[in-house]
Amino acid sequence: MAKNKSGFDWITILIYLLLVGFGWANIYSASLGANSPDGFLNMDTPYGRQALFITLSIFLIIVILSIEAKFYQRFSSVMYAISLISLAGLFIFGSTIAGQTAWYVIGPVSLQPAEFAKAATALAIAKYVSGIQVNLKEFKHQIRIFIIICLPVLLVMLQPDAGSALIYFGFIFPLYREGLHFAYLLLGFFAAFLFVATLAFGIPWVIAGIILIGISIFLKNRKKRPTILKYIFLMAVAVGFSLSVNYVFENVFKQHHRDRFNIVLGKEVDSRGIGYNTNQSEIAIGSGGLLGKGWTEGTQTKGHFVPEQHTDYIFSTVGEEWGFLGSAVLITLFILLFLRLLFLAERQRSQFNRVYGYSLIGILFMHFLVNIGMVIGIFPTVGIPLPFLSYGGSGLWAFTALLFIFIKLDSERMSFF
Repeated sequence: MAKNKSGFDWITILIYLLLVGFGWANIYSASLGANSPDGFLNMDTPYGRQALFITLSIFLIIVILSIEAKFYQRFSSVMYAISLISLAGLFIFGSTIAGQTAWYVIGPVSLQPAEFAKAATALAIAKYVSGIQVNLKEFKHQIRIFIIICLPVLLVMLQPDAGSALIYFGFIFPLYREGLHFAYLLLGFFAAFLFVATLAFGIPWVIAGIILIGISIFLKNRKKRPTILKYIFLMAVAVGFSLSVNYVFENVFKQHHRDRFNIVLGKEVDSRGIGYNTNQSEIAIGSGGLLGKGWTEGTQTKGHFVPEQHTDYIFSTVGEEWGFLGSAVLITLFILLFLRLLFLAERQRSQFNRVYGYSLIGILFMHFLVNIGMVIGIFPTVGIPLPFLSYGGSGLWAFTALLFIFIKLDSERMSFF
């Protein structure tokens, strides 16, 4: 094995430390109250426990970086199998919290295996795609990848945890990079657009739009002598999908999911009920102005008007206390992280490393997009943490493991195994 001359990517590590540190500062602010115990390390407070989680993350990083990179490729299937077993075991040994059977509770410690399953699935996908004679343009390989992704998704949906299941759409990024046809990506976006458009505007308007678009594309390509039957078939499929939306929405989605969609689409106004979190979050962010009210000085934050503000709604604390500029700096940090990881992924000589790197980007980006979109009211409310910032040991450890496995892989990219 060639000698490692590259070392760890300290730019990525620095961004990680900045995000984790900034996250703790905002958890501290969001957890303060009139009767808050003294001391930064008080274990009776979220910020005290988060400090412990961060400390334990350091030991986790040391363990991950001390293991040879080839270990993660060699045992990726084993880790994937363990993750599936841990998800299935929740239905026997798991604890139900807030209507979700998603945690193992052992004394004062609770672990959410769905967070760690994302990293295990990323390793499994990287292992399969990098296998000999695997071509993602072939249907049989597409089906096998689909099964690898859908097994943890199914177990997570049964908890039920639709938010965590949504993150698995991020795996489209590595698959597209490795040769999956663009049509699949386009089909996914078009299906999502049709779904939302049908709920927002109704079936008649959507069908009219489908027919108009289909005719326009046909006429534009008439010089190429397109087959009209193909266009009729595609339009029929789109119309059929639109006709099924209301049934799926009413019979598959739970009531609180329907309420959240209706609020985002403007069909309902419920600022004191199901829409309370989002409404208070928007007030907090808007009140921050350009420069914010200052750390620990946010009135919405100190008054605890935003539920779960130290977890899923941590970005509302950033908006209120650090203002538009602070929010822009945070978003810039995430963008820099994505760009850096993209650069690292593209310089890998091993396909396994590259696929895993793109999987990491996809997972982090989906969390970033959905969480901030939820907090500012453009996406329905789902339980999605903001990576490295939101309170929680399972989330922090899982994101840390996900990131530092790739840092380890990159550090030995000149090695051949």
